[in-house]
Amino acid sequence: MKNKVVIIGCGNVGSSYAYALLNQRTYVNELVLVDLNYDKALGDAMDLNHCLAFAPSKLSIKAGTYEDTKDADIVCIAAGVNQKPGETRIDLLNRNKAILTDIVKNVINQGFNGIFLVATNPLDIMTNTVYRASGFPAERVIGSGTSLDSARLRFLVGEKLNINPKNIHAYVIGEHGDSEFVPWNSATIGLNPITNYLSKEELTKIEEEVRKSAYFIIEKKGFTNFGIGVCLVRITNALLGDENTIISVSTYNKEYDLYISTPAILGRTGIKETMKINLTEEEQRLFMKSVETLRSNNV
Repeated sequence: MKNKVVIIGCGNVGSSYAYALLNQRTYVNELVLVDLNYDKALGDAMDLNHCLAFAPSKLSIKAGTYEDTKDADIVCIAAGVNQKPGETRIDLLNRNKAILTDIVKNVINQGFNGIFLVATNPLDIMTNTVYRASGFPAERVIGSGTSLDSARLRFLVGEKLNINPKNIHAYVIGEHGDSEFVPWNSATIGLNPITNYLSKEELTKIEEEVRKSAYFIIEKKGFTNFGIGVCLVRITNALLGDENTIISVSTYNKEYDLYISTPAILGRTGIKETMKINLTEEEQRLFMKSVETLRSNNV
């Protein structure tokens, strides 16, 4: 297996994903950067290649074209216009839907038969767009979903309690957007319920901070990029390494006929299984709010 990844879109997210791949141990052997502005992709590839002497993994990195997708294992779509200050992810819908539909058409025309990994906002709707346009099985079209939101959640809880975020087992689910929520009923620290450590008021405050994190970062620097870059690497390694790792990603929900984030088992073939979460009555109401938010925005 080539373990070849093609990144389409060398903006803030695509470039950060490539840089994170270079700086972490990864299963990726070949990395190809594709962008409408070929010079940008070429410049990024040259810059990344100059780091290989100090990188933990050996990588072949180059700028390429859609033709390079034909034998790729993963095509990550990070193209599209950025979220502006004060703009919601849903506001990006019409501007990015046409872009992704065209990208998928070009990739499919090359004979690509791997896994689509989507990182363009509004994430769930764009992942659904790729699913519909590609005709691929749902398990091979995956959105980065609430993987980053879940990482933010674990960081904030860990910072509050002075506990390593890796030992905090909690997920953000639902829409990757304003209607996302945390099913605290299922959250644990080690083996203990998180409610043993934090009050309802503290949990609510943390959840709200997670929800507003992207807006705060965009207000300060204009975009988010480092966090999602690392999350895309984590998803990539889970797929190529056939790790059977559980990550909260955007997956196809057959019951509601849309893409929405829930913890799922990731392996070489894509989504192996979505995890059943026992939601309280209030959590189920919040999940349905996410479903209706996505439905109302022409999913």
